[in-house]
Amino acid sequence: MLAIDSLRVAYGQSEVLHGINIDVAPGEILAIMGRNGMGKTTLMKALMGIAKSTAGAIRLDGSDIAGLRSHERVARGVGYVPQGRMIFPTMSVEENIQTGLTVTGEKDVPCDIYELFPVLLEMKRRKGGNLSGGQQQQLAIARALACRPKVLLLDEPTEGIQPSIILEMARTLKKIRDQRSLSIIVSEQVLSFALDIADRVLVLENGEVVHAEDRASVDEAKVASFLSV
Repeated sequence: MLAIDSLRVAYGQSEVLHGINIDVAPGEILAIMGRNGMGKTTLMKALMGIAKSTAGAIRLDGSDIAGLRSHERVARGVGYVPQGRMIFPTMSVEENIQTGLTVTGEKDVPCDIYELFPVLLEMKRRKGGNLSGGQQQQLAIARALACRPKVLLLDEPTEGIQPSIILEMARTLKKIRDQRSLSIIVSEQVLSFALDIADRVLVLENGEVVHAEDRASVDEAKVASFLSV
């Protein structure tokens, strides 16, 4: 569903990603792990077209999207939940989700989104800025799902979220994958969350993939060693 081939990204003269190669299967949940500053967020931004790649290809369902602008990638089927959620605080919950409908031509929030996130239905008239951190994360995911993506990117979704909500989020993401048959890429530092949801785990270090394992055979201690400071 998504093929990243020899992807390089630089900020000025400083190269951050050094020829990344990753394939994501249809319906697969991939966790990309690593300490702060290792390139996870840059990779997510590059996939969305926010950070410009200097070399390499990004193929979505067989088509190269590396030259497309961010909104064009959304129209092709890439959904994005940025680090820090970045919801619109002065807009209502419903209005926030509706911003994700621009590529579908729909005006009303589909019922299946509220079925995934019942709390958002209860609060659909409330301003996004008045929601808790966990509710804002649900809202950001709902907004991304509104564009009917083939691939959903989540950058540090557990950041600032309490443990009970993290468990609920893991269940919801697996439910989304099963119901919608989409691929999910999660950039994450919390190993327990990654192991709860992922089919496969990759570790980024200094802009390169240094470790990759299927969840069924993952060496937790080894992955944890890459995450320790």
